[in-house]
Amino acid sequence: MSAEKVKLLCSDGEIVEVDVEIAEKSVLIKGLIDDSGTDEEIPLPNVKKAILEKVVAFCAYLKDNTPPEIEKPLRSANLADVTSPWYADFVNLDQEVLFELILASNYLDIKPLLELSCAKVASLIKNKSIPEIRKFFNIENDFTPEEEQQIMEENKWAEESF
Repeated sequence: MSAEKVKLLCSDGEIVEVDVEIAEKSVLIKGLIDDSGTDEEIPLPNVKKAILEKVVAFCAYLKDNTPPEIEKPLRSANLADVTSPWYADFVNLDQEVLFELILASNYLDIKPLLELSCAKVASLIKNKSIPEIRKFFNIENDFTPEEEQQIMEENKWAEESF
């Protein structure tokens, strides 16, 4: 007997067929299945097929494995030090794909994937200077030196707590 399937319609018009048990790792999809069943395609207007396939692979892995528990704040910039090698490798992606994965996991409400992918971003900026972080996120510094100094003074307590 084969598992019950659900068809997920991606933003790029592609359909991905997934076992219901795996798809229901998403709180959003579980709610839609509970409301409407699995006869109709479920539209996911915010998720492209390539990203959904990554999400499905993660959810399939969760079927037989414990979700990662990641300490916050991260104690290491190497994600493999704070989670299993499989999870660390799973989010070893280029920046654009990683951010799309974050958006998809947030939209689909898959907390373990959202936390893992955000932890990856945190590991990439851990121990970086402010200019390095700005460069990583492609953020232009529009503060005057005076404004920047004032902000640093007002938030000195945050630096001291680490």
